Amino acid sequence: MDMNAGRDAQAVVETRLTHETHRLATGLLVDAAGHPSVPRRALAQLRDFLVVNLRHHHETEDEWLWPLILTAAPDVKRALDDLSEEHERLDLALDRLADIDLAGAKDHDGENLNKDDRHTLREAAVAVRDSVRDHLAHEEPVLFPALRAHVTPAQWEEFARRVIATTPPVAGHLMIGLLDEVGTPAEVESIFVNMPPQVKSLLPGMRDQAATDLRVLRGIGS
Repeated sequence: MDMNAGRDAQAVVETRLTHETHRLATGLLVDAAGHPSVPRRALAQLRDFLVVNLRHHHETEDEWLWPLILTAAPDVKRALDDLSEEHERLDLALDRLADIDLAGAKDHDGENLNKDDRHTLREAAVAVRDSVRDHLAHEEPVLFPALRAHVTPAQWEEFARRVIATTPPVAGHLMIGLLDEVGTPAEVESIFVNMPPQVKSLLPGMRDQAATDLRVLRGIGS
């Protein structure tokens, strides 16, 4: 029985927006790596953000969300096992991306990557982007119905709280900026509604920083 008839479950809203940020951010890194004016620092920040957030996302699914779903719907075990295997393959692509030296590799002016380094970064970023897009195309038809039917609002709130508490603090402002791009204001606000006031007070500054950094990554004004 669908426990959220009449409106989509908050679990689906938050998961969909998270997935859309992953699609957007992985595509952005591919494009930025091919743009000669995007500085090394900006590329490194986006790369590091992607690596830690993608890993954390699928680890929390494997360790916390899948067992929660299986308690109510053991018949989806094979499908979830297949998705976990895809997580392992994505890890290999993330390892390759993470291993690229963006701190030491530089051209003569010390700010921008040279052509060969950009090519290496872009190839690794393409592999991650394609792996993420293929994986989400497989995952969402399984996960969204399971979230609607088998995860209560209270269970999701607890899961989301654990995810937020354990998210690595790497360029978190980029997540805020990306969420603003993929979701409606109401959807984004629904994610932050239970955020502590002292953290919510930081959102305007994080949004401003994200807007600046995303413009740099897109080569705007360069």
